[in-house]
Amino acid sequence: MRVAYCRAAGPPDKLDVIPSSYKPLAAFSLTAVLAAVAPAPAMPVQAAVPAEAPLSLSTCQIEHPLQLAVVAAECGVLWVAENPRQPGARHIPLRIARVPAISRAKRPDPLFVLAGGPGQAAGAFYVTVAGAFARILRERDIVLIDQRGTGDSNRLDCKVDEDFMSHSSAEEIDAATRACLASLAPRADVAYYTTSLAVEDLERVRAALGYARINLYGSSYGTRVAQHYLRHYPQRVRSVILDGVVPVEAALGASAALDAQAALDAVLARCAGERACHGAFGDPAQDYHAVRAALSARAIRLNVPDPSSGVPAALEFGPDELATVLRLGTYSSDYAALLPLLLHEAGARENYTPLAAQFLMIERAYGQSVAAGMHNSVVCAEDVPFFDPRDIERTRQAAPYLGTTQIEGLKALCRLWPRGPVDADLHAPLESEVPALLLSGSADPVTPPAGARAAARAFPHSRSLLLEGLGHGQLTVPCMDRVMAQFVAEASVEQLDASCTRNARPLPFFISRNGPAP
Repeated sequence: MRVAYCRAAGPPDKLDVIPSSYKPLAAFSLTAVLAAVAPAPAMPVQAAVPAEAPLSLSTCQIEHPLQLAVVAAECGVLWVAENPRQPGARHIPLRIARVPAISRAKRPDPLFVLAGGPGQAAGAFYVTVAGAFARILRERDIVLIDQRGTGDSNRLDCKVDEDFMSHSSAEEIDAATRACLASLAPRADVAYYTTSLAVEDLERVRAALGYARINLYGSSYGTRVAQHYLRHYPQRVRSVILDGVVPVEAALGASAALDAQAALDAVLARCAGERACHGAFGDPAQDYHAVRAALSARAIRLNVPDPSSGVPAALEFGPDELATVLRLGTYSSDYAALLPLLLHEAGARENYTPLAAQFLMIERAYGQSVAAGMHNSVVCAEDVPFFDPRDIERTRQAAPYLGTTQIEGLKALCRLWPRGPVDADLHAPLESEVPALLLSGSADPVTPPAGARAAARAFPHSRSLLLEGLGHGQLTVPCMDRVMAQFVAEASVEQLDASCTRNARPLPFFISRNGPAP
């Protein structure tokens, strides 16, 4: 399992059991999947581009990955130096899409949407959650930049399974890392895909589009980008929304296993405390421990219908695959609604097929949504070198389901991965007078509410909203569109009416394959 901390999941193709109210996670994320800007042919890198090359936008469409919707936009490419300190060397394309405001009397300050991951493209993220921004779009342009190394901005992709770090030896990780670097070398110096350079790109795009000031929405890892841009260009930011907050001081990853375990425990405890769920499954923690113990003793060999085709596929389902389902399954309350049922099927009835089907679906969705090479360039420069050994030791002692295998695997990968430029103040405390709205879910497995509390200290003009029982990313919570639109319109939290969010509830637990209790 890749140790990315912030992803968004895309829509499932087909599942044994799937919530009928499924909506894409607002994140990774970690961080949506496979949205394409059309027309958007692959853009080759260029040896050099004149520094004054203009940004020209033309009519285009952003298409939903499942072809469920199309968003009209204006698209273009801004060529930037891969290494800004060598402007005469290789240049790479930044793919930009602007969704024009509906009103002819639109406001002059647009909303820039920053995706999670690291490794997710803004265009792919936006098209699956566009409805959440519809109110803002009435009066403001929305600008989407595929961050360098993602989407159509010289995407750095390596074919790595989602649980590769968990089941691979040091030698296998070493070989895979070298192969990935070799495959990318003809078109990229992977060191130059860090947050510090992405922030410079963002400023170039703002200037090229002629906006004096902008509003920012950052999801998950995108909250780091937003805060770092705000640090370096404070006069350019009018307001900022941070959703699934990464505090600037944090180097995420070392405590990921503890955070993931806490989120799972919260989900299972919520089930045990609800009459219908408890009546169906008792204490689901018992099923969880039984399944974990059984798979630790022996992996299960299964023939599982492929989530897309239905054709049976051979699969060995063991502790690593279980960890993938548990961690990524708690990102969204919609996925989490399935966990007690899936664990009970496996623990009480020894039926592991639903769990395995969920694993196949999640692995496919997340593997396609994140550019692994760009992810590595960020975390190897900005997180792994700053890991706190005390967090790793606490993880060993607590023995959560993720353990330390992924952390050790990422450290091994990063010993080979070139470390790029990182601003000296990336993890320094931030102070800002810009109005800020911070959004958190109480059961977030990757950016828990403590991150928002820490980040809020930087913003004296801020408000934090904590949604009970919800996971990673609050963008698609009912009525959040109204809250965000009012905040951006007023650039103030003083009179912000967020009372409607008190009614937000996680999806009820499935007590059978037919769904929640009536």
